[in-house]
Amino acid sequence: MTIPTTQEEPVILEMRSITKEFPGVKALSNVSLRVKAGEIHAICGENGAGKSTLMKVLSGVYPYGSYEGDIVYQAEVQQFKDIRASEHAGIVIIHQELALIPELSITENIFLGNEPTKWGVIDWAEARKRSVELLARVGLREDPDTPIKEIGVGKQQLVEIAKALNKSVKLLILDEPTAALNESDSQHLLDLILGLKGKGITSIIISHKLNEIEQIADEITIIRDGKSIETLNVKRDGVDEDRIIKGMVGRTLESRFPDHVPKIGEVFFEVRNWTVGHPQIQDRLVCKNSNFFVRRGEIVGFAGLMGAGRTELARSVFGRSYGHFVSGQVYMDGKEVTLRNVHQAIEAGLGYVTEDRKSLGLNLLDDIKTTTVSASLEKISKRSVVDTNKEFAVAEQYRKSLRTKAPSVQEGVAKLSGGNQQKVVLAKWMFTEPELLILDEPTRGIDVGAKYEIYGIIQRLANEGKGVIVISSELPELLGLSDRIYTIFEGAITGVLNKEEASQESLMKLMTSARKAA
Repeated sequence: MTIPTTQEEPVILEMRSITKEFPGVKALSNVSLRVKAGEIHAICGENGAGKSTLMKVLSGVYPYGSYEGDIVYQAEVQQFKDIRASEHAGIVIIHQELALIPELSITENIFLGNEPTKWGVIDWAEARKRSVELLARVGLREDPDTPIKEIGVGKQQLVEIAKALNKSVKLLILDEPTAALNESDSQHLLDLILGLKGKGITSIIISHKLNEIEQIADEITIIRDGKSIETLNVKRDGVDEDRIIKGMVGRTLESRFPDHVPKIGEVFFEVRNWTVGHPQIQDRLVCKNSNFFVRRGEIVGFAGLMGAGRTELARSVFGRSYGHFVSGQVYMDGKEVTLRNVHQAIEAGLGYVTEDRKSLGLNLLDDIKTTTVSASLEKISKRSVVDTNKEFAVAEQYRKSLRTKAPSVQEGVAKLSGGNQQKVVLAKWMFTEPELLILDEPTRGIDVGAKYEIYGIIQRLANEGKGVIVISSELPELLGLSDRIYTIFEGAITGVLNKEEASQESLMKLMTSARKAA
């Protein structure tokens, strides 16, 4: 059926009154979206607002019949039964978790399930030739025979876009495309999206990085609590970050960070001369003679470019869970402690919220209550048997105090939004009552409202006399949250600045130089 349109500018997509329900949850309620051809259309909203669900409806992940409402694409009502059907129409989605197979080559990933054939046999020469052409279009000069696992996340994103271009994409959907990228890779990707716009390709982008949205989007649709709130024209409506935030959370955030007056005590955690080797590459050091300390009640930031060694340092200190130990000492309250494994680190009072919550922080087969108590089972056990009533009570307490959006603590963590998954990981480590909590990229892929809540949790822990280490790629976040900031370059700590003397410029100088600060 053809649907006439009266718009002066051509509309490539309309989603009309989309409603999607899961058992016990209405994820979308009469959501409407209109996207003009050739524009970059952003979708913004808090974690759990329904952004990714809406895009899964559009791309056939949730097929026709599993939702209410109409999808009108290129002036025709569509009934996509699966992803292949939407791709055949020219709609391609790139999920936040990239759909690439690490062991296969770039060429094999680009043409997976869509290989060129000659006389009924895959024509790998043709596939490789076309791979070179596609990689050139996205600005990637990689050998097409390179395994995906040997290239960084930024380049993997470009391979996903090359894969989409191979499918003759007309409407490209990108879900949090820059969440795991550093600034230079993020900018390269944004420039590429703008370049695709110049070639007539329409893009829908979901992102919590509001500065990026403001930079490249033509229009922004805001979704809140499963409902479409408004659509803003960036230039005409004079949209800035504060205006987007107001639409997302329903109020103006006076400050991105809660007010906090630190109560800093004595040094209680110290690392001296810490040196760690790469887990696979012999003679390569990932941590080089590092020294740092944390006081009680103090929030300590760690800044560094991607690959500088921040995560390697944190994981190696946390029970030597990364690399091979070479030398160094850890002191707690002035006494040397030996933390040879994660169990010993937890017993000593350390907690670690990992950078990658899905693969390292959570078991996606577990529910909220199982995850919440998993790092400290002995606290709710008697004679090695878990007290299920205590387990439920503890999980429910943290669900309420952290304001985790879930129908119950029996909900599977895989069904939660990214921000709510992060809150469950936080709850898991808070339940261990750590003296030092290490947070590695704690707000990656999280909306501004959830960030504000997590900043408040971090500050509460510090107010209780705990020590907190925050590793972040976002310098404004470190500057707004930290009492002191260490900088790392090529595995070595190059400096430390107090809050009063730190700026993005001073941090960047130390993050890009091997010369140690005085």
